[in-house]
Amino acid sequence: MFLLEVRETTKMLKTHPNLGPIDPLFNDRPKTYRSVIINGLSKMVYFIEDDTIYIAAFWDTRCEPKQQARQVK
Repeated sequence: MFLLEVRETTKMLKTHPNLGPIDPLFNDRPKTYRSVIINGLSKMVYFIEDDTIYIAAFWDTRCEPKQQARQVK
């Protein structure tokens, strides 16, 4: 189920790459990270370079976000 939801979300991002709002947890980073909630419990963090969307992380929205954000390179 999760994988299917990820696939559907990435399909939407192909046509609407700025769908996810800019994530304020990454304001201090050189890249602009955006995020979308996948299934109410998971967050997908991504960034865009040229015409490519890179998925930087998935995390559980029930956990401490700042700690999880530090793991994103």
